[in-house]
Amino acid sequence: MKISIITISFNAKKEIEKTIQSVINQTYNNIEYIIIDGKSDDGTVDIIKKYNDKISQWSSEPDDGLYDAMNKGIKEATGDYIIFMNAGDVFYEPQTLSKIFASANEPQDIYYGETIIVDIEEKEIGMRRLSAPLELNWKSFKRGMRVSHQAFIARRELVDLYDLQYKFSADFDWCIKIMKKSTKIKNTNLIICRYLDGGLTKHNLVPSLKERFRIMRKFYGLFSTIFHHISLGTNLIWFVLKNKWF
Repeated sequence: MKISIITISFNAKKEIEKTIQSVINQTYNNIEYIIIDGKSDDGTVDIIKKYNDKISQWSSEPDDGLYDAMNKGIKEATGDYIIFMNAGDVFYEPQTLSKIFASANEPQDIYYGETIIVDIEEKEIGMRRLSAPLELNWKSFKRGMRVSHQAFIARRELVDLYDLQYKFSADFDWCIKIMKKSTKIKNTNLIICRYLDGGLTKHNLVPSLKERFRIMRKFYGLFSTIFHHISLGTNLIWFVLKNKWF
């Protein structure tokens, strides 16, 4: 099975190389690697060019934001599965994809796992606040985004484009749509990625939460959304007080 790995970057000179190396050093050998850069002017493109022979295709042109760039990547992908590993994010270990796919007997619609949060120095902060459930389905996100999109590998034929009406939480909507169409979802029981703390959602927390509320209301209804937000808010406060970070 061919895996399309898509990296989105913009002025990511300090982060892009470790992401590229994480991808090209995977021991799984049937990989299509696509980089979509948003016309960086800080030297990011020079780093990408260093690995030109290791990258299936790349482009650097203006876009209309993160999710527009991710849609460009989806349109270019030809693999059986798609996973996003954006600038600053890395696979947990070189054997990650091999462990997932090398011994896969029956192809699944989705493979998912856990995420570790790291800082800019790659020091581990801790596991992601919302841990992946033992069993995942489209209703699992009633309790928040239980799986990060960097630890969410989807069959390409089930993948929709990101809905560009959402500027900060389109990945939440995207994952639910894919899960609604999926019948075979496998928990890999692996840590799949290291996620760089401080992404788009965290830097735009209030508008992101508003969008997420709209998405949850669309899929789960108003009463369910309000009920679960009370629980989510309580759990968030407890997590911050206990761990001293968010």
